[in-house]
This record gives sequence, structure tokens and C-alpha cells, in this order.
Amino acid sequence: MAAFRGKVVLKTVKKIIVQFCPFESNVRSTREFLAVVGSEKVRSTNMNCEVSADVRHDGSDPLVDITFGDGERLLMKGKRLTSFEMLSALQAHCEAKDPHSKEEKK
Repeated sequence: MAAFRGKVVLKTVKKIIVQFCPFESNVRSTREFLAVVGSEKVRSTNMNCEVSADVRHDGSDPLVDITFGDGERLLMKGKRLTSFEMLSALQAHCEAKDPHSKEEKK
């Protein structure tokens, strides 16, 4: 996995569901994404955020479904995305929704 240099903060995230079929060849990036957001360090940024894996044996494409605290959803199809791209998109959405991160950048 390419090293992700940004810090993932799940403060604005309510739920993350990662769905994949482990027997498909295109699930590596989705599994790497799950490993990062499921790590203790990232999970400690929001203990109320539910991170779950939906492992299926149906040949379906990998999918990441993120629900934010304001009800907005972000769906990422992991078939053609790298874990870096998915983590970057999550980080960008989280920073856009967190008013404190906007104040710190000023």
C-alpha cells in the first residue's frame, strides 16, 4: 500500500460499511482501506463511529459506504480506486464537514 501521509479523523463520520467478496482479484485496495479505518488509532478519533465489514461470496464489486453525522453519504466503488484515493476522499470530506479543521487552517 502506498503510504498515506494524511491523518484520518472520523469525528464527523457516523458509520462506515466496507463490502467485498474476498475471492475477487480487485479487492486489495478496499481491504487496505478497511485496515486503516479499522485500526485502533483511527477508531479512537470517534468511538461512536461504527465500522463494519460485509464479506460476501457473490462476486460483487467492492464498495465503501460512508454515512456522515449530517446524513450525507459517500459511496466509493473500490474496483478501480486505490486505497490512497479512497482515504484521501474520506479525509477531504471529513475536513470539509468539521468546522474546527477550517479554523485551524486559517
